[in-house]
Amino acid sequence: MKQIDTYKGKNVLVLGLGKSGFAVSKLLLKLGAKLTLNDKANLNNNANAKKLAKLGVHVIGGHHPVELLDQEHFDYFVKNPGIPYENPMVKKAEELKIPIITEPEIALSVSDAPYVCVTGSNGKTTTVMLTQRILDRHLQKTGHHAYAVGNIGVPISEVVPKATKDDILVVEISSFQLLGVTDIDPKVAAIVDIYNHVHLDYHKTFANYVNAKLNVTRTQTADDYFIANFDQKNILAKEKATTKAKIQTFSEKDPNADYFIGKNYLESKKEKIMKISDIKLPGVHNQQNALVAIAISKLMGADNEDIQAVLSTFTGAKHRLQYVMTLDERKVYNDSKSTDIEAAKVAISSFDSPVVLIAGGLDRGFTFDTLVPVLKKYVKAIVLYGETKYLLADAARKAGIKDIVIENILQEAVPKAYELTKPGDVLLFSPACASWDQFKTFEKRGDYFVNFVKDLKTK
Repeated sequence: MKQIDTYKGKNVLVLGLGKSGFAVSKLLLKLGAKLTLNDKANLNNNANAKKLAKLGVHVIGGHHPVELLDQEHFDYFVKNPGIPYENPMVKKAEELKIPIITEPEIALSVSDAPYVCVTGSNGKTTTVMLTQRILDRHLQKTGHHAYAVGNIGVPISEVVPKATKDDILVVEISSFQLLGVTDIDPKVAAIVDIYNHVHLDYHKTFANYVNAKLNVTRTQTADDYFIANFDQKNILAKEKATTKAKIQTFSEKDPNADYFIGKNYLESKKEKIMKISDIKLPGVHNQQNALVAIAISKLMGADNEDIQAVLSTFTGAKHRLQYVMTLDERKVYNDSKSTDIEAAKVAISSFDSPVVLIAGGLDRGFTFDTLVPVLKKYVKAIVLYGETKYLLADAARKAGIKDIVIENILQEAVPKAYELTKPGDVLLFSPACASWDQFKTFEKRGDYFVNFVKDLKTK
């Protein structure tokens, strides 16, 4: 880890004691900062809060003391990415012109290990996992490692102290994190895709969302590389206007891109890299994710043998079109990460077999009309639950689906969906909605779904 003086002796306020807040606090202490940590939750029985207090951190829980920013001078304000900029503490920091930064920028500024960054509306986690496995296989030949960090669930600050200059960090970085980034320089950056109607409750406009995503490449140099989606022409134009890095492109079908999906192979302009039939993950979208992982991995030194070994064995990230089991000749998939319409479209269209779909969740004020063509083509029956059940039922009727079942909770939806399947069908849980009407996270929602499926098996 690099020892820098940026935060030495500086007064820093960290807002939010989640995984990243705890990890970045420990990192800032190593860099010589004087810390205050604030979280609106009561921290009296929080083990991590107690650990930080013992290390000399001034811990304030239970409320946001806006007056503190007037009473004490702070050199930096570190915001948890999930906290909106409308938060009173954040608004006050902006008013006082205190630099507001996020954990990735601090952590990456001290990383000895070179790093690559992946973002996108959908597919970034799977792409990061594929890339990390390919590069780790490559690096293990010389006794080194690639680490998957960031939005994937492992704070970057947790890993940078141990990652050496011969390792590689593969960083999943979200629009929430990127909004607070002003200066990162990944060796390779990639935007898998950008779709409208994603996180607009946070970013307010699509233009704001795109601009946040573009921060992944905004401060790259001509010595770096940027991987761009050739099929999203409007976004590609913005990317070309923003980046200084060398651009490589990928496409689902166009051989004019640097990497593309051919008839039988994943290909580049130079070679056929791997047979599509040998890839373990289902769906064209996962072939696209694989292209991004291939492009990054090749730029970082991996070869086709590393790529083929990983793509032929990797079965998917948990909650992201995750194969659960085959139950009485029905294949069951958990796609709880499908928190928006675009993600659900991708999942539903991944199968050649008839799909019985379970969907529903938080109502964000959208209709589901854009889902109708995919429902019509792939879904034979649908079971709906949660706040959006009637909105989704309306889309299902428009799609001509005859078997539409409405339940209140996921636990009731699972056995009903199974009853509608036949041998050879796919039972798919792809909610197309956020989880917060009934579950704290999409991970909890996916875990419950898997358990409900296991209950079917025992009956």
